[in-house]
Amino acid sequence: MNLHQLRFVQEAVRRNLNLTETARALHTSQPGVSKAIRELEQELGVELFVRHGKRLTHVTEPGRQMLASVETILREVANLKRIGHEYAGRDVGTLSIATTHTQARYFLPGPVAELRRRFPQVQVVLHQGVPEQVARMLLTEVAEIGIATEALAAHDGLVTLPCYEWQHALVVPRAHPLARVAKPTLQQLARETLVLYHPTVTGRSRIDQAFAREHLEPKVALEAIDSDVIKTYVRLGLGVGIVTELAMREEDAQPATADLASVPLGHLFGPNVTRVAFKRGAYLRHFVLAFAELLAPRLNAALLARALKSAGAGGSGPGSAGDDTHYEL
Repeated sequence: MNLHQLRFVQEAVRRNLNLTETARALHTSQPGVSKAIRELEQELGVELFVRHGKRLTHVTEPGRQMLASVETILREVANLKRIGHEYAGRDVGTLSIATTHTQARYFLPGPVAELRRRFPQVQVVLHQGVPEQVARMLLTEVAEIGIATEALAAHDGLVTLPCYEWQHALVVPRAHPLARVAKPTLQQLARETLVLYHPTVTGRSRIDQAFAREHLEPKVALEAIDSDVIKTYVRLGLGVGIVTELAMREEDAQPATADLASVPLGHLFGPNVTRVAFKRGAYLRHFVLAFAELLAPRLNAALLARALKSAGAGGSGPGSAGDDTHYEL
């Protein structure tokens, strides 16, 4: 038994048992993957997968139980490497962050810049995607820390903590009549053509639920995952937009010269919470913990130690992620 065999099994399951994609992801050959899995099964004395010809069709019951051990073994191997890097070069390394376009554009620049100031030898890699992709990147260890509003708390394999609270804002051309309305109603918004976020990002579900409760059908001209895209199409006259209040900070800071105006919509759609997440059981290096506190002062070492404390044998230090509890503000 060797680590390569375990990685092949793990990746095969992640790739929906497609051995061609598994081999491509691991930079090896498909016959090599098939042979390694067969040899592991022979050594264990059980079949991990059911086959139809040369294709894997599904995981066997023994395979499901063994996969949990495979995940634990490979997670701890990754932790050993992180611990080694931590003590070999405490302030040197790469911090991989998975996040959405909106967080990367409007929330993270300040914390990332401060991290680089404190740790100039730490390289930051931003992986951007929709919230479900952010969760998947954490679970597959593409990233060490994830920031998003949706999806993260739905995964048992992640430990999530609240980062900050925000509300939606209406974005309109400065001359638009709604720019002078302090508290627009849903009925007023329903009369407008709307430019909105995609249903999977940035609190869009709250918007849809609010209209549905009032039995109103919004007229949507365009959906996007990026706040700047929404603002661009509002400028082009496609409709009025609804974005996170963070996306309007630049315009709100210079109202005399800005071409767009924002109106808070928290009274209609309520507050949203952006969350920080880590993979359960992962060892978090010194600068990862420091970055978490830069995201929100409340995410200090003491809180992280409690939140990430191992529930079992995965370690007990402040850098060991533990149970799948999701903490609230």
